Amino acid sequence: MNKEVEQNEVLDSLFKQHKENALCGRYITSKHIIPLLKEHSKKFKIQVVGQSVLKESIHSITIGSGKKKILMWSQMHGNESTTTKAIFDLLNFFIDNQSADNILKECTLVIIPILNPDGATAYTRVNANAIDLNRDAQNLTQPESIVLNTVFNNFKPHYCFNLHGQRTIFSAGNSGNLASVSFLAPAQDIACTITDNRKIAMSIIVKMNTMLQVAIPNQVGIYDDTFNINCVGDTFQSYNVPTLLFEAGHCANDYEREEVRRLIFQSYVIAIKTIVHDQIDSKDYKDYLKMPQNQKLFFDIIIKNAKYKDEKRDIAIQYHEQLIDGKIHFIPKVEKIENLDAFYAHKYIDANDSAVFDANYTPVELGSENDFVLINKAKYSLLFI
Repeated sequence: MNKEVEQNEVLDSLFKQHKENALCGRYITSKHIIPLLKEHSKKFKIQVVGQSVLKESIHSITIGSGKKKILMWSQMHGNESTTTKAIFDLLNFFIDNQSADNILKECTLVIIPILNPDGATAYTRVNANAIDLNRDAQNLTQPESIVLNTVFNNFKPHYCFNLHGQRTIFSAGNSGNLASVSFLAPAQDIACTITDNRKIAMSIIVKMNTMLQVAIPNQVGIYDDTFNINCVGDTFQSYNVPTLLFEAGHCANDYEREEVRRLIFQSYVIAIKTIVHDQIDSKDYKDYLKMPQNQKLFFDIIIKNAKYKDEKRDIAIQYHEQLIDGKIHFIPKVEKIENLDAFYAHKYIDANDSAVFDANYTPVELGSENDFVLINKAKYSLLFI
């Protein structure tokens, strides 16, 4: 057994031991984490560091006592919750695992588990003022942006982990491989210069990618590093603080993001250990630059070879997530009707040159929402469950 495989088996075991079973699915709000914060206050320092637009408390968790300081924040976009679940798995690891003691002697972590509690409750990307907090890093017009900026300035971190989730549309490069996890060492100037602190971020990403290639070969991507100073990662990188963007993506049939949650937890562990054990190598940036950039090549479902207005077409279905009665529903919606040979899908249906109808035996149209379709009188579900 080689070293990488053995490492992944250890990480798999750690996840199984420390997974926080109180959190599951896609809908994670302050209501879900407050009981856990109360329990963790016995071991870690839990603080209210500010309030949201709607006066919801924003919490921070301080762990460890070491000189190397790491700032992490999740759910800046309220509907991106996978990294939050993995944070609480990580907290359990720090409480229950003896090897974590050495880590916490070397580093101090400050974690904001939900930066945008109003967006989390409403299951929206934006905050209660309909502002994308990840475009407010310079103007600081929103209370949540001010909270993060204040924590950053007070803590003075040496590293930042900016934790997000991405849609099912992304491929790892120009290929049919899913971007199950993606990373970015954000640019810090318009020229996207590969600065020394970007090289540090790139090295940490390369270490995580090395681990992930064992678990999910060819399913790790890199985001486009076009510079936008209004983005938090770009702003913090411009302050010469190595900043890493984490994007929890999609694995096959993993719409609740429980498999990707495991991969993100394992990435956290590798990233933190890389920092603690001084394994950062500036030459790693060359391997980072070889990683495939994300492309938008996936749909949730493609119905191939459909007869549409007497022509042969493919029909793309994309799920639109809606919060209904406290639960996330995945609504299938017709996104494109055209030749889709250049695209991929998480599920395929072959219409075999037949027309595709909705429940009323009407040909499906662009923008229509259907739980199932009828092809040659046979019923095909479009739901992922």
